[in-house]
Amino acid sequence: MKSVELGQTGLFVSELGIGTGTAGWDGRSDQTNLGFQPLVRLLRYAYQQGISFWDTADMYGSHGHVAAAMKAIDRASVVIGTKTVARSRSEAERDVRKFLRELETDALDIVLLHGVSEGDWPERCAGAMEALSRERERGVVRAVGVSVHSLEALRAAADSPWVEVVQVRLNYDGMLMDGAHDEVLPLLEELHASGKGIYAMKVLGRGALGADACRALRYVLDLPEVDAAVVGMMNETEVRKNVGCVGA
Repeated sequence: MKSVELGQTGLFVSELGIGTGTAGWDGRSDQTNLGFQPLVRLLRYAYQQGISFWDTADMYGSHGHVAAAMKAIDRASVVIGTKTVARSRSEAERDVRKFLRELETDALDIVLLHGVSEGDWPERCAGAMEALSRERERGVVRAVGVSVHSLEALRAAADSPWVEVVQVRLNYDGMLMDGAHDEVLPLLEELHASGKGIYAMKVLGRGALGADACRALRYVLDLPEVDAAVVGMMNETEVRKNVGCVGA
């Protein structure tokens, strides 16, 4: 599978990533509900098919699954993106230590502030941003950013020099997006022009566009502003289908 640099982070990811957080919150998700070993096997299978970008989060409860899956492969060959709901310096410092332990790794590739929705999130999250910047300087975190859940938050991400990576809701149908295409796409162009990495979520509209997966994936990945797309897959058949769409 094609490998692309995520913005200017120096991190190279497969165009298609596997997500572990469909309907994910409160320590569980559709993927973790598969069971521990089934999800570990699915992550390893995805890697064998060329998917070297894995998306996780503390709130999905999937760190342990990712750690177990990585034991069978070269850690350096996989980019792991995780997320924190921390908003203060102390919370972010605590979460970095927790994530390192749970993922059984010496460094976190990507740490995003999870689900920001306020237009003034840079002010609200200043403490957490400071802590993550410090961890980045120490080499414990490689890239920082946000997953956005509103148009106002996306605008603030475009304006923030702190942001290196943005996860954004995007699909051809406009389903579950933070605004209309003519509102979202210009902001993605701005993000891309400033060197920020962009990876899309809700590409299949949380499954509603699954019958047209190739169209959905190609729409997102053919946008020059988007580096990669993450899809929450549930079985090997879905992995093969989506990999085939991206490779087509």
